[in-house]
Amino acid sequence: MLDGADARTFKDASPNLLGLAYRILGSLSDAEDAVQDTFLKWANADRATIDNPPAWLTTICTRRCLDLLRAAHRARVDYVGDWLPEPIQKSIENETEYNLELASSLKMAFLLMLERLSPKERAAYLLHEIFEVPYVAIAETLEVQESACRKLVSRAKANIDQAKIRYTTPIEGQNELLSAFQIAITGGTTGQLASLLSDDIRLTTDGGGKVPALLETLHGSTKVTTFLTEKLHEYWQGFQWETVDINGGRGVLLRHQGHIVATVSFAYNESGQATNIYIMRNPDKLENLGEMSIN
Repeated sequence: MLDGADARTFKDASPNLLGLAYRILGSLSDAEDAVQDTFLKWANADRATIDNPPAWLTTICTRRCLDLLRAAHRARVDYVGDWLPEPIQKSIENETEYNLELASSLKMAFLLMLERLSPKERAAYLLHEIFEVPYVAIAETLEVQESACRKLVSRAKANIDQAKIRYTTPIEGQNELLSAFQIAITGGTTGQLASLLSDDIRLTTDGGGKVPALLETLHGSTKVTTFLTEKLHEYWQGFQWETVDINGGRGVLLRHQGHIVATVSFAYNESGQATNIYIMRNPDKLENLGEMSIN
């Protein structure tokens, strides 16, 4: 059993643990499992011998995530259509500059970029660049030499910096795009939206083989706007629209007869144009959508 102090220690660490696990796994349900497994190990550990409980908890959680990540990759081989990370709802209103920067690492584009890294590159980058863990501690967590750990972070950082996905678009620009996107769907016209999309805009939907969804990503403004005004204009009539903060940016939640049936989020370039539209339709990834206490 945990006494009050040990229980508070874990509770205080939980938002960071959940944030780390979610970024590594791209799945909130798997992240929650990793945090729960970490709690069980903490409860059963000889806590008197643990000099730095937050660091110990981070190590245990990271290692569990890497185990789950290997299993997740095997399962995704048979995934129907495009796979997107599970969306989370997290308010970005009135956040400090530091927290806004932290929230930017929850964006879909960033999480998808992490998918291109090796598991250890992903963990090392997140621990050092996002959660500010020193190299020596990361090396111990990953059971590698510190020099190897530095190389993992360096390679990951080079790939992520080259992709230019950490750029934060001003809220006003995000709101403008969201309004134009809704007008395009509900009104069937893209007059306001067209100039806010990059020429190489990509639209990706994730239905998981459970609901109707595109099986391949659409490329280019012509294909994307045609799909919005001809298909979604028809399919999404009667849906209720709600502006929410999804994965560190403005997005939309759509309901039908009270049930969440889709979320939409975006990625932007440095000019403020949308480069990606992400539509989540997989009901398994929508069933637990709600405001999260996550760092």
